Amino acid sequence: MQEFLDTARRAAAAASVPILEYYHGSFEVETKADRTPVTAADREAEHAIRDVLRAAFPDHGIHGEELGVEGAQADYLWLVDPIDGTKSFVRGYGMFSTQIALMHAGVIVVGVSSAPVAGETAWALRGGGAWLDGERLAVSAIDALGQASVSTGNIGSLAASGRWAALGQILAGADRTRGYGDYYHYHRLAAGQIDAVIESDVDILDIAAVSLLVQEAGGVFTDLEGEPVGMQTRSVLAANPGLHGQLLALLNPN
Repeated sequence: MQEFLDTARRAAAAASVPILEYYHGSFEVETKADRTPVTAADREAEHAIRDVLRAAFPDHGIHGEELGVEGAQADYLWLVDPIDGTKSFVRGYGMFSTQIALMHAGVIVVGVSSAPVAGETAWALRGGGAWLDGERLAVSAIDALGQASVSTGNIGSLAASGRWAALGQILAGADRTRGYGDYYHYHRLAAGQIDAVIESDVDILDIAAVSLLVQEAGGVFTDLEGEPVGMQTRSVLAANPGLHGQLLALLNPN
């Protein structure tokens, strides 16, 4: 397991080279079929990650954001988003990261979340804890919404749903509300600096690594219905154990 983690960290470091070169240089922005942006930095970073992973584990599968899936039926499947937060990248601010996770038999066992502009790398190993730049992470112990900091990410579909009023109740009752988004609020949650994260529009590649990070820091990470993370996960309710159940009940009153 340690070899898997070490390889994922090396792959993230390799991806940071083209990412930072383009970020501090120039690039063209294309629009994909799903109307999201993509750049040469995304593709080159994923190539760099795949090169490291293939060299170390040629029998593993890889599911990448930009280059698709190969070896989907392999026992071990790497989940790769070379630039999670490309919209931030193309607008010139550093709220983006490289997300690399390893899934075995449907269970995420390794996660690396690297934010190259911030110089911040977090990682987790199932059963081995969560770490940020060498410091062990732990979620907060705050168990009262009125004392909690809650961050929202992508919430477009939630805003258009029957849960909008419930989210308003949560945000109105919280001590502090933020909209950090992307990797940043998951790192802060795992470090005990905020207490809950709510999102309604995500993909497994966005959240696989950070879901393990939060869990290994002692938190609870599910979708908005309380279901565990899997390949079909599209929403997030992540919090420390004292708040997760309360928030889940507010979001699912019936």
